[in-house]
Amino acid sequence: MIKRPEEIALMAESGRLLAQVFAWLDRQSLAGMSTMQVNDMVDRYIVEDLQARPASKGQYGYAYALNASRNQVVCHGVPSNSDILQSGDIVNLDITLEKNGYIADSSKTYLVGEVSPAARKLVKTTYEAMWKGIRAVRPGARLGDVGHAIERHARKHGYSIVREYCGHGIGREMHEAPQVLHWGRPRTGLVLREGMAFTIEPMLNQGRHAVRTEDDGWTVVTVDGQLSAQFEHTVAVTRSGVKVLTLRPGETVPA
Repeated sequence: MIKRPEEIALMAESGRLLAQVFAWLDRQSLAGMSTMQVNDMVDRYIVEDLQARPASKGQYGYAYALNASRNQVVCHGVPSNSDILQSGDIVNLDITLEKNGYIADSSKTYLVGEVSPAARKLVKTTYEAMWKGIRAVRPGARLGDVGHAIERHARKHGYSIVREYCGHGIGREMHEAPQVLHWGRPRTGLVLREGMAFTIEPMLNQGRHAVRTEDDGWTVVTVDGQLSAQFEHTVAVTRSGVKVLTLRPGETVPA
């Protein structure tokens, strides 16, 4: 669970490359593209341009470089040629990248074209909630502090938090201990220590937190059909606080 400094450095390199993937995606016009086209572009960019590996391919039998979760899809959306991104959509692109044996994991919810104010607010609040959790990370804090910070911000703005899925430890394996819940009580849970590395990836719903998995065994959707958004970063606990290993070019840590 505790990573050596040289392991954190290798994870940071994977995180730097993954941040480049999102910076590259930011320059693409997603409207009119299928989620499979987005997947194939990202796959080629990771392999050919970055000389790295899409870590999700082959993991648990999954065949693609990313998850594309559009509108009411909460997570694990499977790319499809028939799933066409349209103006007004929101879509979470969740990507993992492995370089030199270490994995980084990050996701971003994109606004496609002209998006409604309600959808824009959900996405903005989800991004803020992720940062509330990240800012709670420091040696001696507890995982309950992280979850509580996220949950408090979500509820303040009238959103529910998906409870079936959580953040996770990460390193040589995509999913390691500990589980990082996005709700909780302060001063409870695992004590954070320097060298821990994990993801923080809250999923906020407009309506109820209830979700269900579709027949493909992967795609998770809101039961009530309302929108869901997610953001994710991989972080490491440092001696004095936290380092975001997947911080994107131009992205600033909120004060």
